[in-house]
Amino acid sequence: MCWPRLAGSQGALRHRTQRRLPPSLTRARAHPSLPDQQNAHQARELLNQAIQALGGQAYLSIHNLQEQGRVYSFYHGRPSSNGVFFWRFVEFPDKERIELTPERDIAYIYTGDKGYEVTYKGPRPVEQKDLDDYQRRKRFSLETLLRTWVNDPKVALFFDGAALAGNLAAQKVTLINSKDEGVSLYFDIDTHLPIEKSYTWRDPVDREKNVEEETYNGYRLIQGIMTPFGFTRYFNGDMQTERFHNLRQLQCDIG
Repeated sequence: MCWPRLAGSQGALRHRTQRRLPPSLTRARAHPSLPDQQNAHQARELLNQAIQALGGQAYLSIHNLQEQGRVYSFYHGRPSSNGVFFWRFVEFPDKERIELTPERDIAYIYTGDKGYEVTYKGPRPVEQKDLDDYQRRKRFSLETLLRTWVNDPKVALFFDGAALAGNLAAQKVTLINSKDEGVSLYFDIDTHLPIEKSYTWRDPVDREKNVEEETYNGYRLIQGIMTPFGFTRYFNGDMQTERFHNLRQLQCDIG
């Protein structure tokens, strides 16, 4: 998810870009060969294992999410703040509220395709660039990938085999949707839990490619669902934000 910008800015280093499919392979997606089908089956199997490891149907049925903790910002890999208390409330699929500071006197509210900042001066629309960042990160969020993308027949799945997520051994799967947007997920070899996500996007102004990554750690079992309590986001190789939770509450809709 997108977080309000704290002190500091994004780094400019360019590093690991995702695999881009050549046109011949993109065309082949419409008529996959047997090896392609087997590869897609392996990818699907790993994704299903990850969903089961997270909690299976309970994970897929999460409707409301509440979090609180502390978020830190970084500039060129160095801390640029002492951390800010946050409270986050999510109602899937498209409502979110983030409250900041111990007084909870700054809030960001997102509903559908609109976003607002609320302070003592009252509400005002979120700047368009910040809203675009939020919408993009929501589109590539782990919840969206494992609850929506995996069920879309237009999304191609690729099993990339063994890989490294930082210094951790992992298995990697790449998903590419009908808009040719791709995202790679890395899963722990033993637990099958997601430990990293990576995707690229092109800046509409300078046309440069950017790489965004997010890592997940500190998993705990909460209400039958394996839940990460630590998140780190990187932008073009630079650590951008780090988030630690001390409370997460979930509400599931299971018939």
